[in-house]
Amino acid sequence: MPTTDYFTLGLIQMSMSNDKAANLAKACDRVREAAKLGAEIVCLPELFLTPYFCQTEDYTVFDLAEPIPSPTSQALGALAKETGVVLAASLFEKRMPGVYHNTSIVYEKNGESLGLYRKMHIPDDPLYYEKYYFTPGDLGFRSFDTSYGKVGTLVCWDQWYPEAARLTAMKGAEVLIYPTAIGWHPKEKAEYGEVQHSAWEVSQRGHAVANGIYVAAINRVGHEGAADGGIQFWGGSFVADPSGTILAKASFDKEEILIVKCDRKRIEFVRRNWPFFRDRRIDAYSGITARVSD
Repeated sequence: MPTTDYFTLGLIQMSMSNDKAANLAKACDRVREAAKLGAEIVCLPELFLTPYFCQTEDYTVFDLAEPIPSPTSQALGALAKETGVVLAASLFEKRMPGVYHNTSIVYEKNGESLGLYRKMHIPDDPLYYEKYYFTPGDLGFRSFDTSYGKVGTLVCWDQWYPEAARLTAMKGAEVLIYPTAIGWHPKEKAEYGEVQHSAWEVSQRGHAVANGIYVAAINRVGHEGAADGGIQFWGGSFVADPSGTILAKASFDKEEILIVKCDRKRIEFVRRNWPFFRDRRIDAYSGITARVSD
């Protein structure tokens, strides 16, 4: 259990090459740097081992997936132990032939795996063909009780769903961590870019407000895919406090490490003044489990 009123987040905003081993080595170096800067809970972007492969549907890409445990997951556990941080990392999990997940692992500072979260909401949009690759998660929404705080892990497309944030907060999470791979279609950026980015940021700040909780979004940067198309990942990793205030935000185009100290007393203070959990009408919400209300 935490022994102080504070926990310090380290968000690793990075770009990815086609070299899986090099990406892992770079991520490990960034985690070590974050630890030296005082980070206690360190978070990597979604699927940080590779470029974002969901831009196309290619059956050979399944060869990139790894069972858990794997050499990569074991290396990450050893890294958490080496640096003494709680580490949240996103991997392409091979569960069995034909069943693959977009999976986040949380490691305790002693290197022990505290468990998995498998991405629940799977998109299918132009250049985001995730339904081809990922089976929806079946572990539910989870909060992991770590040495530095209670960490809730969700993944990218989960960012848009208030139900996911609420249920994770109800599990006791003090911070919602969203490893992310999101960006602009370059040809659409001029017309839609500002609105798209604003919606992404505002949605997550809303989760912070509605749940009186810290939110950390960790994105990648750089252009990936066809030179005349592809995705320009917009970075913009940020931490919002329980009132929705942005405490720190990274650039749109640079690799950065954000170090953000969070006061867990702020959660109590905000929830006392905005008692949304107290006033929830749990007797009236049965319809939320229906697809539509006819």
